[in-house]
Amino acid sequence: MKSFMKHLQKNKLGYLYAAAFVMLLSAVILGIFLGASMLSPRALFNAILKGELESPEFRIFIYVRVPRVAASLVCGAALAVSGAVIQGVLANRLASPSIIGVNSGAALAVTLSAAFGVTAGWQFSLFSFIGAFLSALAVSLAAKKWGASRGTVILAGVALSSLLGAISDAVTAFFPDISIINRDFKIGDFSFVTYSRLLPASVAIVAAIILLMTLSTALDVLTLGDENAKGLGLNLPVARVIFLLLAALLSGAAVSICGLLSFVGLLVPHTVRRFSVYESRHLLPLTALFGAGFVSLSDTLSRIIFAPFELPVGIIMALIGAPFFIFILVKGRRDQGHA
Repeated sequence: MKSFMKHLQKNKLGYLYAAAFVMLLSAVILGIFLGASMLSPRALFNAILKGELESPEFRIFIYVRVPRVAASLVCGAALAVSGAVIQGVLANRLASPSIIGVNSGAALAVTLSAAFGVTAGWQFSLFSFIGAFLSALAVSLAAKKWGASRGTVILAGVALSSLLGAISDAVTAFFPDISIINRDFKIGDFSFVTYSRLLPASVAIVAAIILLMTLSTALDVLTLGDENAKGLGLNLPVARVIFLLLAALLSGAAVSICGLLSFVGLLVPHTVRRFSVYESRHLLPLTALFGAGFVSLSDTLSRIIFAPFELPVGIIMALIGAPFFIFILVKGRRDQGHA
């Protein structure tokens, strides 16, 4: 037993990566074939081999399942990595894009862009990114200026989310034609994903994650605290802005695709860290893989649990994430009490 535990500890990262890839592959396969309309693997493969591009199986596959599964994967990876980065920048393990108002800022920007008639393409993603970045920057500056405790930062984020949500509702009241778009974005859903919305945001997400991988050492230095980071020669203001820009780009691009998915950026990084993964060179890719698989599996569950009716995936994420957030909050207070 002792030798097994030593072997497990020694090869822990290898097993984690293997589990992440298995989860990702399972999510893709289940997401492609399961849903309100079940796809037969044999019928789909026959349609592809015979070139029957107008067959119902192929059309469902290429126009419904592929963009939906791809969207769930890139959004899950983006939100999970964004959460890990924001937690590092704010030195707060309770921070995430949905909790501190970053997603709400992106949603408000999306609502404004829809009011101006922009509902797809790179302009749509750009609006979302700007809104996410301004929200992240506001919370970061407030935390730095007032030396806010971790609880205060969370409360400030909740207040900011409420404010931005109210403004978004006001915009919708003046532009009732966008009420359906606003409602879908508030719930979080992949039902209406199109390639025109998916492709520009996906390019931005992949590029941001790759860039963050190359900056993983700097992110680790930033999490050591201001004094230690300065001592190691890190330019703190520039580093914070760069990481917030990239985190906001990930969150904003994800929101432009699927709307407000709650708790992904909190649940996934926290779970990965539970396995003693703290170095960003492993934390970021593992959160990306597990985040992608987790959101995709949740979306598949939302399609089949009440089939033929669909439950928006945002509801599934909230039902899973809210108890998890309360658990972390209570556990953190208990740990402080015993310290």
